[in-house]
Amino acid sequence: MQPRSSSPPPLKRARRTDSPPYTSDTPNGHVHASGSGSGLQQQLQPLSLSILGVEPLDEFIKEIADFVHHMIMTRPDYPTGKVEVEAKIGVLRDRASGQRFALPVLVETILAPGATDTRFESNMSANQHKNFNTLLNNLKTESPNTASSLDYSHLYLKDTFYPMEGNDREKIRVTKNEKTNAVVECMRKIRLGDLNVYSPKREADWRISVNLEIPMSHPVGTSTHSRRKDRMSYAHEEFKIDLTQVTSTMSPNAPQQILHELEIEIARSDFLLATALKRGDPNVSEHERSAFDELIRAFVNNARILVRNSSEGWQ
Repeated sequence: MQPRSSSPPPLKRARRTDSPPYTSDTPNGHVHASGSGSGLQQQLQPLSLSILGVEPLDEFIKEIADFVHHMIMTRPDYPTGKVEVEAKIGVLRDRASGQRFALPVLVETILAPGATDTRFESNMSANQHKNFNTLLNNLKTESPNTASSLDYSHLYLKDTFYPMEGNDREKIRVTKNEKTNAVVECMRKIRLGDLNVYSPKREADWRISVNLEIPMSHPVGTSTHSRRKDRMSYAHEEFKIDLTQVTSTMSPNAPQQILHELEIEIARSDFLLATALKRGDPNVSEHERSAFDELIRAFVNNARILVRNSSEGWQ
């Protein structure tokens, strides 16, 4: 496991004072006896969050925030590099049996990196892809009043991979818009770290990845392989959700491989880095020093929503 961040946690939530009364008319409600013995108390008065009046920190979200923060602060020094934080929806499988990984736990659990012999597969069936497409399209057209609207774009992209000079194991990816043939980006990706989350109550698990994307000059020579991406991209506040059909060609004579993937990414790398630098800084406002943890909280919540809306149909 990566070393934990030494930054102090964000301030705990204050006590709620506007909790609605809990009455016996509430479905499955219970009637409580009053302390005075004068009869049954029909309403449950607002309760403190705890005996200290604060809500304990969510260890799950803090563990992810600490991990992402550590990856950012210890990344290799590439001044032009862009940090990418994404969560992919998929299934954790046991390497030996190929079956879905299982643990004797009841709720979602973060796995210690390297502690299990598992692999993560992000491919889903075409029906599962359709299920998420319907969900996201409905959110776009029928956004609830309490949520920000979704922006949508449909992209047709082609990735071509070239070996780096002097290191065939490293690849440079050139991405072009298939409609215009314009180069969208040319970059090398360095994987910094992954966290796997096992979700026993759901049809899918998820993986958080932190990467460093380094801009590169367009390579010369022969490409090793390519892939086409039919991508439906949804933007919501600080996040981007991509639902993609990937068609890969590993060699001229090899059959095409079609995959369906879903991922959510923090959209603005510069904003992510700015909040990471101010995390826990006593010289800035409480809002600024807790912004990173709030960003990760919303990121995790969005990933959880996608996982909990998964249906059967993982490959």
